Amino acid sequence: ILEKYLEGQDISIEDINRSLRISTIANQVVPVLCGSSFRNKGVQMLLEAVVNYLPSPLDMPPVTGVHPQTGETLERKPDNGEPFCALAFKVAVDPYVGKLTYFRIYSGNLKNGSYVINPGREKRERITKILRMHANHREEVEEAGAGDIVAGVGLREAVTGDTLCTEKQEILLESIKFPDPVIDVAIEPRTKADQDKIGESLKKLAEEDPTFRTRTDEESGQTIISGMGELHLEIIVDRLLREFKVNANVGKPQVSYKETIKKRSRAEYIFEKQTGGRGQFGHVVLEISPVEEGQGKRFNDRSEPEQIPKEFVPAVEIGAMESLQAGILAGYPVDDLEVNLIGGSYHEVDSSEPAYKIAAAMAIKEALEKGQTVLLEPVMDIEIICPEEYVGDVISDLNARRGKVFSLEENRESKLVKGSVPLAETFGYATSLRSLTQGRASFSMLLKNYAEVPESKSKIIIARRYGLPV
Repeated sequence: ILEKYLEGQDISIEDINRSLRISTIANQVVPVLCGSSFRNKGVQMLLEAVVNYLPSPLDMPPVTGVHPQTGETLERKPDNGEPFCALAFKVAVDPYVGKLTYFRIYSGNLKNGSYVINPGREKRERITKILRMHANHREEVEEAGAGDIVAGVGLREAVTGDTLCTEKQEILLESIKFPDPVIDVAIEPRTKADQDKIGESLKKLAEEDPTFRTRTDEESGQTIISGMGELHLEIIVDRLLREFKVNANVGKPQVSYKETIKKRSRAEYIFEKQTGGRGQFGHVVLEISPVEEGQGKRFNDRSEPEQIPKEFVPAVEIGAMESLQAGILAGYPVDDLEVNLIGGSYHEVDSSEPAYKIAAAMAIKEALEKGQTVLLEPVMDIEIICPEEYVGDVISDLNARRGKVFSLEENRESKLVKGSVPLAETFGYATSLRSLTQGRASFSMLLKNYAEVPESKSKIIIARRYGLPV
C-alpha cells in the first residue's frame, strides 16, 4: 500500500481490506468500530468487519484435543469430511423446548436425530432438534456442518465446556475452567407457592451458569446460593422474580472461607465395635501434608496389601474426603492438602467398608488438629479509576480495608489504582467509593487467590460462625 501511495497509484478498497486482514490475523492491528446496538447504528459495519478482517477456521491451525482413554493428542480439521466434533459453550432453559445447548462445530457434520457422545461425562445422547438462532427467533435445520454455531435440543447431561463427538471417533477438547464461587447468601421463599417453585428454578439457573451453585445447609436447613460477587447474586435473585415468578427473601452475603493446614501431620484411628453378632473393625494410619495453593485435595494409597485389603481402600478415601468437607476451626471446607494412607490393619471377619469409612473420618479430624489448621479467605484483584484529586482518599480507604496498592497509573485524565483487597472487606464498597469521589470513580474486581486470615480476624470469624460473643 505504501509503495502504491508513493508511486501515485490508486489504492483499492480490496487492497486495504486485504492488508487489514493480514495485520489483524497477525495481531499487529486491532480494528475499532463505533456504533450502538440499541439504536441499530453501525451493527452492519461490525458484522462486515468480522467477515472481512477476522480469521476464518481455514486461517487457523486445526483444533487439538486428546483421546479420552489413551490421552493421545488428536487433531480435527474444519472440514465436513472429518469426524464430528463440537464444544458446548452455553446452556439456556427455554420455556417452550426445555434445555437448549449452544455449541460450535469444529469438524464434521451433524444431522437431526443423531446420537453423540459426551466423553467427559461418558454419556450417549440423542439430539432431537438442531436450531439456528436468529436473535429473537429460531430456525429449525436438518443438518449443520463445520464452522456452524447452533443450538441442540435433547442434550440433558451436557453443560458449558463439554465436548460432543461422534461414536467410535472420540476426542476431548480443552474444557472451560470456571473459578469456585466466593460469596454465599441464604435464600428462602416468601410464600408456600414460592417454596414449591424455588428448588426447580434454582436448578435451572445453575444449569445455565457454571459459576452459580446451590446447596442446603445441613445445620440450619437453609438454601444457600453461591456466586462470584454481590452483583452476580443480585442478578440471580432478580431473574428468579422476572423469569420464574418466585419471590424470595435474601440474607446478608457471607464470604466462602476455606481451611487448610500449615504443616505435615499423622494420625491413627482404630474403630472397633462389638455387637451381638458380627462386629465392626477398621484401622487406618493417615498422613496429611500441605500442597501448593490451587492444587486442591488428593488422596494416595501408600499402604501394603497385607495391611489393608484393596477392596477397603475406596471406603477409606470416601471417609477422608467427606470429612474434609467441614474443617475443625469453623466448619468450612478444607482445601490444598494431600492425604496419604500409609498403614493400618484388618480383621478377617469384622472388617467392613463402613468401619473403614468412620476410621478414616476420625483420623482426618485428629490429623487436622495436629496440622496447625488456619482459615483462608478469598482475595480480589481490584482496579479503581478515579479523578486525580480523590486518589489519596481512595488509597487510604483501601488500606483501611486491609488492601494493598500495587501500582498507580495514568488513565487518560484519571488515575488507575491497581491493588488487592480481601473480599470480606468489599461489601458495600460501591456505595462507599461513590461517596468518596462524588460518584466519579468506578472499579472492577476479579478473584486473585486465597490467603491466610490474620489471627485477630480469624478469632472473630470463628466466634460469629458459632454464634459466640465477639
